[in-house]
Amino acid sequence: MRRAAAFLALLLCLYWTTAQGESGGVTENDITQTDVRPEILGVKATSDQTNITPDIWAELKALREMVIQHSLELRDSKSKIEKLEQENTDLEVRLNTGENVVEELKTEITAIQARLTASEIKNAVLEARMNAGEKVVEELMRENIDLEARLSTSEKVVEELKTENTDLEARMSSTELQVEELKGGSAGQPKVAFSAGIANNGYIGPYGVYTTIKFNNIYTNIGEAYNPNTGIFTAPVRGAYYFRFSGWDMRGSNIMGIQLNHNGRILFYSYNRAPGGGYAAVSNGCVLQLEKGDVIELVLRPDGGIFDDGNDENTFSGFLLFAM
Repeated sequence: MRRAAAFLALLLCLYWTTAQGESGGVTENDITQTDVRPEILGVKATSDQTNITPDIWAELKALREMVIQHSLELRDSKSKIEKLEQENTDLEVRLNTGENVVEELKTEITAIQARLTASEIKNAVLEARMNAGEKVVEELMRENIDLEARLSTSEKVVEELKTENTDLEARMSSTELQVEELKGGSAGQPKVAFSAGIANNGYIGPYGVYTTIKFNNIYTNIGEAYNPNTGIFTAPVRGAYYFRFSGWDMRGSNIMGIQLNHNGRILFYSYNRAPGGGYAAVSNGCVLQLEKGDVIELVLRPDGGIFDDGNDENTFSGFLLFAM
């Protein structure tokens, strides 16, 4: 019984030591220096102590060392737990901060995605506009090619027109010179033109001899080169002249014949015979080169005659074409 009581007291002492070690009040040295005395244990030093075997004391010592070791381990564990709790707190703070950063990053990512979507839409619009612009540029290039071709053609036409214009200018200059020459040449030449009919009514001829016809009904006599009293035209200058005449008769049995004489020499003869109850007519004309003073006249043949009723069926005309 005494042995059991002593062992129980020893266990209580070890428990108290352990509790003090956990609270920090007892150290290893304190435990080491603690002397388990028989007085503490309330066991008197009797002769029964001599009966305790050395094995019990060895076990108690080993048990004490084990308790000390557990106390030290418990203290280390507590320190580690405190460190872990501090690290956990730091991790929680850092985690909260990270979560805030993550939320901010999410917000930024959302904004970036929105901006990216807007940029993609804008890029699509720009691509569409660029494609449309490229089509417009291609059309403009084709139009430019056509315009260049048309411009080249127009330039060729302009060059041809310039060449033609140069030729026309040269021709016009030549024509102007000719006009000036003609003006200069005609400035000093006389203006000659006449036209006349027969004022007499009735039959004229035949006279049996060559007779000059006198056209005394004057229409025009510019230059006074025709003499109605003699029926003779006298050339005032050397040049080319045009003459024309007409004759008419209504006697079927008569031969109507008129000849044009130049300086008394016949140039050509025109005649006709009227059928019974009808009339005959002749006309002729020519261009003659005359010298100054040459004379032209219309002559009736000896057996020829004409008729006039006041309507001037018989006429004689002439004018100067140009002087020479």
